[in-house]
Amino acid sequence: MFKKIFGSSEPKEEKILPWIPLTSTEQLSTIEDQSKTKTQLIFKHSTRCGISRMVMNQFVSDYDLNLNADLYYLDLLSYRDVSNEAGHKFQVLHESPQLLVIKNGAVVAHASHGGINEIDLAKFI
Repeated sequence: MFKKIFGSSEPKEEKILPWIPLTSTEQLSTIEDQSKTKTQLIFKHSTRCGISRMVMNQFVSDYDLNLNADLYYLDLLSYRDVSNEAGHKFQVLHESPQLLVIKNGAVVAHASHGGINEIDLAKFI
């Protein structure tokens, strides 16, 4: 009963997602090509933004590890040129945080802020 009220003192096991670092503009062509056979996801994150961190934590918590998709992580502050090129290549206005769902060479869904966690990723797999 006390555990329900006050929580457990046992540490929570940290969920680790299969992130692929997105660090070069060349990877965007690979993502486009691979999206023809497997859904590609790009999570754009600002490491200095508290809202971005909060959204990312919720995304990690809710993410289904059984999804058949490649999951890319883009650190916006370190790789601004990659973010700019992703926006240009996939015709999506930059926002932060932002999730792009890429299938058959094109963005089929995208969202920012709280909308990220409202996307039903399973329907794009």
